[in-house]
Amino acid sequence: MNPIRFSLRECQDNTKIMSFLENARIGFLGLSDKQAPYVVPLNFVWFNEVIYFHGADSGRKTSILSQNPETCFTVCEEYGTITHPVPAHTDTAYMSVMIFGQTERVTDLNEATQVMQHMLDKYVPGYYDRKLAKNHVEKYQSSLGSKTAIYRILPNSITAKENPMNEERAFYPGRKVTGDTL
Repeated sequence: MNPIRFSLRECQDNTKIMSFLENARIGFLGLSDKQAPYVVPLNFVWFNEVIYFHGADSGRKTSILSQNPETCFTVCEEYGTITHPVPAHTDTAYMSVMIFGQTERVTDLNEATQVMQHMLDKYVPGYYDRKLAKNHVEKYQSSLGSKTAIYRILPNSITAKENPMNEERAFYPGRKVTGDTL
C-alpha cells in the first residue's frame, strides 16, 4: 500500500471516518479486468465495518468481479472552494476515503435482507411503514429480468484525506480578491 503523499491532509480520526462512510450518499467502485479500468458510481451502506452495495446479477460489473474480486471503493464529498489572494493557494475543502479490499457476493438471505433494509433506512428513512420482507429480496426481478445481487467489500486497508473548510476563506458569489488580505 502506498502512503498518502500529502500527509498533512491524512485523516486518522476513526470516528470521523466511520461517520463519513455512514452518511455519504455515493461511492465509486473501481474494478479492473484485463482490458481496461472500470469505475461505477453506486449507492452503498457502511455496516459492520464493511461496504455493501447491490445491483443486477449480470452485466459487466458482475463479470469483472467474478474474474477479479480486488476492488477500490472511493467516497468523496466536496464542501466548497477556499479562496486565497495567491491563485496557486486557492483550494477545495473536502473529505475522501478509499477502501481497498476483496469483494464477495452475499449469499445468506438474512444478511442480504438486513443490508437492503439498511439501504432503505439510509436513502428513504421513515418512508416504509414496515421492514423489508426476506421474500421480496429473494424473489425480486427487475423489468429487464435480472435478480438483485448484493456484495460486500472486506477492507484490507482504508485511507482518508481531508481539507476542512476555512470559513474565513470560503468562496461565495460576489466575493472578490480585492477584499481579501494575506
